[in-house]
Amino acid sequence: MSIYVGNLSYQVTEEDLKQAFAEYGTVNRVQLPTDRETGRPRGFAFVEMGSEADEAKAIEALDSAEWMGRSLRVNKAKPKEDRGSSRGGGGSWGNRGGGGDRRY
Repeated sequence: MSIYVGNLSYQVTEEDLKQAFAEYGTVNRVQLPTDRETGRPRGFAFVEMGSEADEAKAIEALDSAEWMGRSLRVNKAKPKEDRGSSRGGGGSWGNRGGGGDRRY
């Protein structure tokens, strides 16, 4: 499981995050998504800690903490949603329209 870290400064680096979270345990991985067009960080990250206990300590200590001029949002990351289901029609052009075997 990973930790979601939101409301980050756009100047933050992966190394900044590693150092901040290392105070609470082993940091296995940091993901800092960037904007495709600008290449700058998108204002959130995912941090994977070495254990559930380390995650809990980091969340407890850093949620709502002031860091780099921002109030952090830190919590357990939720699983990635399937984007196809939220757009209706099941994601395939062939599935649009009437007919078919619909069971209600």
